[in-house]
Amino acid sequence: MKFDVEEQLNAVERSVALLERDGQPAATVTLAQSYPTTLHDLWDALTSSSRIPKWFLPISGDLKLGGHYQFQGNAGGTIVRCERPSLLEVTWEFGDQISWLEVHLVAEGESNARFKLLHTALITDHWHQFGPGAFGVGWEGGLLGLATHILRPDEPKADEQTFHLTPEGKALHIGSSERWCEAAIAAGEEPAQARAAANRTTAFYTGVPEGSE
Repeated sequence: MKFDVEEQLNAVERSVALLERDGQPAATVTLAQSYPTTLHDLWDALTSSSRIPKWFLPISGDLKLGGHYQFQGNAGGTIVRCERPSLLEVTWEFGDQISWLEVHLVAEGESNARFKLLHTALITDHWHQFGPGAFGVGWEGGLLGLATHILRPDEPKADEQTFHLTPEGKALHIGSSERWCEAAIAAGEEPAQARAAANRTTAFYTGVPEGSE
Protein backbone atom coordinates (compact mmCIF):
# COMPACT_ATOMS: atom_id res chain seq x y z
CA MET A 1 0.00 0.00 0.00
CA LYS A 2 1.37 3.38 -1.05
CA PHE A 3 0.19 6.52 0.73
CA ASP A 4 1.50 9.83 2.00
CA VAL A 5 2.52 9.08 5.58
CA GLU A 6 2.75 12.71 6.72
CA GLU A 7 -0.57 13.56 5.14
CA GLN A 8 -2.27 10.74 7.01
CA LEU A 9 -0.57 11.56 10.31
CA ASN A 10 -1.58 15.20 9.97
CA ALA A 11 -5.16 14.27 9.11
CA VAL A 12 -5.72 12.71 12.56
CA GLU A 13 -6.52 14.73 15.66
CA ARG A 14 -5.43 13.11 18.93
CA SER A 15 -6.08 13.78 22.59
CA VAL A 16 -5.82 12.02 25.94
CA ALA A 17 -7.99 12.63 29.00
CA LEU A 18 -7.49 11.19 32.48
CA LEU A 19 -10.71 10.49 34.37
CA GLU A 20 -12.56 7.94 36.49
CA ARG A 21 -14.86 5.14 35.41
CA ASP A 22 -16.83 3.15 37.96
CA GLY A 23 -14.77 4.80 40.69
CA GLN A 24 -11.45 3.68 39.21
CA PRO A 25 -8.71 5.65 37.44
CA ALA A 26 -9.23 5.54 33.69
CA ALA A 27 -8.15 7.27 30.50
CA THR A 28 -9.84 8.14 27.23
CA VAL A 29 -7.91 8.16 23.98
CA THR A 30 -9.69 10.22 21.30
CA LEU A 31 -9.00 10.19 17.55
CA ALA A 32 -10.78 12.17 14.85
CA GLN A 33 -10.49 12.36 11.07
CA SER A 34 -12.62 13.81 8.29
CA TYR A 35 -13.47 11.82 5.17
CA PRO A 36 -14.64 12.95 1.72
CA THR A 37 -17.97 11.14 1.77
CA THR A 38 -21.51 11.60 3.02
CA LEU A 39 -22.55 11.03 6.61
CA HIS A 40 -24.73 8.09 5.62
CA ASP A 41 -21.99 6.44 3.55
CA LEU A 42 -19.53 6.78 6.44
CA TRP A 43 -22.07 5.24 8.79
CA ASP A 44 -22.60 2.37 6.36
CA ALA A 45 -18.85 1.75 6.08
CA LEU A 46 -18.64 1.54 9.88
CA THR A 47 -21.67 -0.69 10.46
CA SER A 48 -22.17 -2.88 7.39
CA SER A 49 -20.98 -6.47 7.90
CA SER A 50 -20.01 -6.60 4.22
CA ARG A 51 -17.95 -3.40 4.28
CA ILE A 52 -16.19 -3.60 7.65
CA PRO A 53 -13.83 -6.42 6.52
CA LYS A 54 -12.78 -4.33 3.50
CA TRP A 55 -11.03 -1.79 5.71
CA PHE A 56 -10.71 -3.38 9.18
CA LEU A 57 -11.19 -7.04 10.15
CA PRO A 58 -13.65 -9.85 9.40
CA ILE A 59 -16.60 -9.56 11.76
CA SER A 60 -19.33 -11.93 12.90
CA GLY A 61 -22.24 -11.75 15.32
CA ASP A 62 -25.58 -10.07 15.70
CA LEU A 63 -24.95 -6.51 14.56
CA LYS A 64 -27.86 -4.76 16.20
CA LEU A 65 -28.63 -3.03 19.49
CA GLY A 66 -27.95 -5.46 22.32
CA GLY A 67 -26.23 -7.91 19.99
CA HIS A 68 -22.73 -9.33 20.36
CA TYR A 69 -20.04 -8.86 17.72
CA GLN A 70 -16.65 -10.51 17.30
CA PHE A 71 -13.69 -9.40 15.20
CA GLN A 72 -11.68 -12.33 13.89
CA GLY A 73 -8.55 -12.79 16.01
CA ASN A 74 -9.24 -9.64 17.98
CA ALA A 75 -11.78 -8.12 20.35
CA GLY A 76 -15.53 -8.59 20.60
CA GLY A 77 -18.24 -7.03 22.68
CA THR A 78 -21.81 -5.87 23.00
CA ILE A 79 -23.56 -3.10 21.07
CA VAL A 80 -24.96 -0.93 23.86
CA ARG A 81 -26.15 2.14 21.95
CA CYS A 82 -26.91 2.76 18.29
CA GLU A 83 -28.34 6.00 16.91
CA ARG A 84 -28.14 5.95 13.12
CA PRO A 85 -26.28 7.71 11.55
CA SER A 86 -24.38 9.55 14.28
CA LEU A 87 -23.62 7.49 17.40
CA LEU A 88 -22.44 3.98 18.20
CA GLU A 89 -21.33 2.68 21.61
CA VAL A 90 -19.92 -0.79 22.22
CA THR A 91 -17.90 -2.66 24.78
CA TRP A 92 -14.44 -3.76 23.66
CA GLU A 93 -13.54 -7.08 25.24
CA PHE A 94 -10.26 -8.91 24.72
CA GLY A 95 -9.36 -11.79 26.98
CA ASP A 96 -10.31 -10.77 30.50
CA GLN A 97 -9.99 -7.05 29.75
CA ILE A 98 -12.94 -4.78 28.99
CA SER A 99 -12.92 -1.20 27.73
CA TRP A 100 -15.48 1.01 26.03
CA LEU A 101 -15.80 2.62 22.60
CA GLU A 102 -17.87 5.55 21.41
CA VAL A 103 -18.05 6.54 17.75
CA HIS A 104 -19.51 9.91 16.79
CA LEU A 105 -20.17 10.94 13.18
CA VAL A 106 -20.98 14.47 12.06
CA ALA A 107 -21.73 15.79 8.57
CA GLU A 108 -19.43 18.54 7.32
CA GLY A 109 -21.39 19.82 4.36
CA GLU A 110 -22.95 17.58 1.72
CA SER A 111 -19.90 15.53 0.79
CA ASN A 112 -17.71 15.40 3.87
CA ALA A 113 -18.15 13.68 7.23
CA ARG A 114 -16.15 13.58 10.44
CA PHE A 115 -15.37 10.45 12.41
CA LYS A 116 -14.48 10.63 16.11
CA LEU A 117 -13.55 7.62 18.23
CA LEU A 118 -13.27 7.63 22.01
CA HIS A 119 -11.67 4.56 23.59
CA THR A 120 -11.89 4.51 27.39
CA ALA A 121 -9.94 2.01 29.48
CA LEU A 122 -9.05 1.55 33.12
CA ILE A 123 -5.51 2.49 34.09
CA THR A 124 -3.58 -0.76 34.45
CA ASP A 125 0.03 -1.89 34.27
CA HIS A 126 -0.46 -2.13 30.50
CA TRP A 127 -1.25 1.60 30.35
CA HIS A 128 1.75 2.46 32.53
CA GLN A 129 3.99 0.38 30.28
CA PHE A 130 2.78 1.56 26.87
CA GLY A 131 0.71 4.71 27.42
CA PRO A 132 -2.02 5.94 25.05
CA GLY A 133 -0.16 4.72 21.99
CA ALA A 134 -1.08 1.16 22.97
CA PHE A 135 -4.58 2.02 21.78
CA GLY A 136 -4.00 5.00 19.52
CA VAL A 137 -1.36 3.57 17.19
CA GLY A 138 -3.49 0.54 16.42
CA TRP A 139 -6.59 2.63 15.78
CA GLU A 140 -4.67 4.84 13.38
CA GLY A 141 -4.15 1.81 11.18
CA GLY A 142 -7.92 1.48 11.13
CA LEU A 143 -8.38 5.14 10.21
CA LEU A 144 -5.94 4.69 7.34
CA GLY A 145 -7.83 1.59 6.19
CA LEU A 146 -11.09 3.52 6.28
CA ALA A 147 -9.58 6.37 4.26
CA THR A 148 -8.30 3.94 1.64
CA HIS A 149 -11.68 2.18 1.46
CA ILE A 150 -13.51 5.47 0.91
CA LEU A 151 -11.05 7.03 -1.52
CA ARG A 152 -10.08 3.88 -3.45
CA PRO A 153 -12.76 1.27 -2.72
CA ASP A 154 -11.38 -1.24 -5.24
CA GLU A 155 -7.90 -1.25 -3.71
CA PRO A 156 -7.19 -4.20 -1.38
CA LYS A 157 -6.55 -3.26 2.22
CA ALA A 158 -3.07 -3.58 3.65
CA ASP A 159 -1.93 -7.00 4.85
CA GLU A 160 -2.06 -6.69 8.63
CA GLN A 161 0.67 -9.33 9.00
CA THR A 162 3.24 -7.47 6.89
CA PHE A 163 2.15 -3.81 6.95
CA HIS A 164 4.58 -2.95 9.77
CA LEU A 165 7.46 -4.24 7.62
CA THR A 166 6.80 -1.81 4.77
CA PRO A 167 8.52 1.60 4.77
CA GLU A 168 5.15 3.34 4.91
CA GLY A 169 3.81 1.11 7.66
CA LYS A 170 6.89 1.53 9.82
CA ALA A 171 6.89 5.30 9.33
CA LEU A 172 3.20 5.52 10.22
CA HIS A 173 3.67 3.55 13.44
CA ILE A 174 6.71 5.58 14.47
CA GLY A 175 5.07 8.91 13.68
CA SER A 176 1.84 7.93 15.40
CA SER A 177 3.67 6.78 18.53
CA GLU A 178 5.57 10.08 18.69
CA ARG A 179 2.35 12.06 18.43
CA TRP A 180 0.65 10.01 21.14
CA CYS A 181 3.64 10.76 23.36
CA GLU A 182 2.99 14.48 22.76
CA ALA A 183 -0.70 14.00 23.54
CA ALA A 184 0.14 12.20 26.78
CA ILE A 185 2.45 15.03 27.88
CA ALA A 186 -0.23 17.59 27.01
CA ALA A 187 -2.64 15.62 29.24
CA GLY A 188 -0.26 15.92 32.19
CA GLU A 189 1.92 12.81 31.90
CA GLU A 190 5.48 13.23 33.15
CA PRO A 191 7.58 13.68 29.96
CA ALA A 192 10.23 11.05 30.72
CA GLN A 193 7.55 8.45 31.50
CA ALA A 194 5.59 9.37 28.38
CA ARG A 195 8.67 9.03 26.18
CA ALA A 196 9.66 5.70 27.73
CA ALA A 197 6.15 4.35 27.15
CA ALA A 198 6.18 5.64 23.56
CA ASN A 199 9.51 3.90 22.90
CA ARG A 200 8.05 0.61 24.11
CA THR A 201 4.95 1.14 21.94
CA THR A 202 7.07 1.89 18.89
CA ALA A 203 9.13 -1.24 19.47
CA PHE A 204 5.96 -3.33 19.80
CA TYR A 205 4.37 -2.07 16.58
CA THR A 206 7.48 -2.01 14.41
CA GLY A 207 8.99 -5.25 15.68
CA VAL A 208 12.27 -3.42 16.31
CA PRO A 209 13.66 -3.96 19.86
CA GLU A 210 13.56 -0.88 22.06
CA GLY A 211 16.76 1.11 21.74
CA SER A 212 17.74 -0.43 18.39
CA GLU A 213 18.54 1.69 15.38
